Amino acid sequence: MTGSEVPPSFRLAYVPGVTPTKWVRIWNERLPDIPLTLVAVSTDEAFDVLRGRGADAGFVRLPVDQEDLSAIPLYTETTVVVVPKDHIVAAVEEVTCEDLADEIVLHPLDDTLDWERPPGQPAFERPATTEDAVELVAAGIGLLVVPQSLARLHHRKDLTYRPVTDAPESRVALSWPQDATTDLVEDFIGIVRGRTVNSSRGRAQAPAAPEAPTKAKRPETGGGARRKPAAGKSSGKSTTGRNPRGGGSGGAKGGAKRGKPRRRS
Repeated sequence: MTGSEVPPSFRLAYVPGVTPTKWVRIWNERLPDIPLTLVAVSTDEAFDVLRGRGADAGFVRLPVDQEDLSAIPLYTETTVVVVPKDHIVAAVEEVTCEDLADEIVLHPLDDTLDWERPPGQPAFERPATTEDAVELVAAGIGLLVVPQSLARLHHRKDLTYRPVTDAPESRVALSWPQDATTDLVEDFIGIVRGRTVNSSRGRAQAPAAPEAPTKAKRPETGGGARRKPAAGKSSGKSTTGRNPRGGGSGGAKGGAKRGKPRRRS
């Protein structure tokens, strides 16, 4: 590698509520020589980060503008309402939007749910972030409806949450720029989709080391190779003028070798 070459790396963005730990662990096991860097982004800025090449791929919340970004939906989250532990909602297992009709429900500017109309009564002003809204819930200002992962992310001992059965749900997806589907992006897609390391669509494996050269064997037949005839059998070749070796008798008629005449006694 020359001084001008940049070693490969992979940057993974993720929005609040997403926990990429499992996928990062698998990446580090399969590609230990290629570092993965996590890039924490807000829900609103995630797509601009991908378009600006601030990350190679990212966990985002749908919808995604598919004119220039690709996306693979991964899972859908349960929507919950965050309330103080002593609130009446804490006494039930789940609620509906209608159950919240008389409550002040905070609607932060970074809300991730696609509401046609948020439930409950609107607050005097919208909190800037979900984190700010959670603080207001703890102060008794109102309630907050969010994906369950965000309720867990901003968990407080004095708050709890309950599922809202008829609220919109948030879907999490893996997204990346369409014109930047690199080999490393394909590697990460394979990990997220649960492909094994030997999958035909996974990362190309390094070629196996060449085997040590072996000594060529002589062909047993053909190619002019001679085979020693078995004892008691003819080689099948002409024996004219020769004494065939290994003949069946001590001297074949018509084929014996001529010698000197014997002396008379």
